[in-house]
Amino acid sequence: SINDVIGSGIYLLPAATVLLLGPFSLWGVLAAGVVVALLVLCYAQAASYFDEPGGSYLYAREAFGRFAGFEIGWMIWLTRISSAAALSNALADAVARFWPLAGSGGGRIAVIVLSLAFLTGVNIIGVRSAARTGVVLVIGKLVPLLLFVAIGAFYIDPQLAFSGQRPDPHDLQRMGEAALLLLYAYAGFENIPAAAGEYRNPRRDIPFALITMIVTVTVIYAAVQIVAQGTLPGLAGSATPLADAAAGFGGEALALILTVGATTSILATNSNTMMMGPRFLYALAADGYGPKVLAHVHPRFRTPAAAILCQGIISLLLALSGSFVQLALLSMTTRLFAYIGTAAAVLVLAKRYAGRPGALKLPGGPLIPVLALLLCLALFASASWANILAALAAFVVGAAIYLFPRKGG
Repeated sequence: SINDVIGSGIYLLPAATVLLLGPFSLWGVLAAGVVVALLVLCYAQAASYFDEPGGSYLYAREAFGRFAGFEIGWMIWLTRISSAAALSNALADAVARFWPLAGSGGGRIAVIVLSLAFLTGVNIIGVRSAARTGVVLVIGKLVPLLLFVAIGAFYIDPQLAFSGQRPDPHDLQRMGEAALLLLYAYAGFENIPAAAGEYRNPRRDIPFALITMIVTVTVIYAAVQIVAQGTLPGLAGSATPLADAAAGFGGEALALILTVGATTSILATNSNTMMMGPRFLYALAADGYGPKVLAHVHPRFRTPAAAILCQGIISLLLALSGSFVQLALLSMTTRLFAYIGTAAAVLVLAKRYAGRPGALKLPGGPLIPVLALLLCLALFASASWANILAALAAFVVGAAIYLFPRKGG
């Protein structure tokens, strides 16, 4: 659960957070943790009702019917595409710390193309190779962050940590952008219930994993944010904030460790994204939705090669069209459909399955799901009009695919 959440956000977003929130950045990180905790509790309660996999798709389908479930699943797949594109840009930003050519032009294109081509190829070869790649990449994810906090804690300047321009609370667009970016850093927890059928006791294990995760991740994020704020003047203008901060108090060797950590973390997260997303596209095609070729299984590798290649190409085109922050905001706009669907589903499922043995009961009854639902709706409304229109257009396309399935099987 922790591995699914800690990805690119914590390595790159401290600068954007300071740019948008100034001296209130730390409190923004903590507030985002509280908001996500409400969503986590919704997922924990919903997960306590089921033993089968599916996550947000399952909860929406059981509460509101097949069409709602399809649309949530469709939006989750689109989220994976925009996330893969955002992560590819994040990788280029991280590499640029020691190879400046990756920051723009041909060097940046090369990093984006090669990383997505590598992950697409690994997944076509087989899920086992993809899983092994993910394990290797995860090894270097947390150690650099722990080193950054452990060493940097001795160099924090409290005055620097809470200095800077205060944000205008009336600038709702700026506040909304900051909230969505912070939420992006915590995104990924919703992947855990999707594989519920593979856990020993999912109705017990998933709620425990989710609640433990949100506490642990919030503490790590807050510690990293305060070290970055308190050790790096001009944090808001840094493209690689943790590596730059580490260079200031630990030298270039520590900066290199943070850069390697960011690179492996981003690749590990993107590896999971490129592995899981095409399976949904394949399932849609196999059920008669979308081109039949996407249901093709490679005769040698036994993987949905066409679906994997399709996701890789779309992610590449999207990655080349925008920056990390732009694509991260787009992915959060589409991801909110899953959060809204789950929070609303809990209100229905809690009544239907209230007497089920082992079901989790949240304090306050419907209070937590209602708060989570209202917050998600507010966050969606705070997104840019371009992202809102893109998400709504995608929703309409999904409806057309559902209502007009492929003829002839």
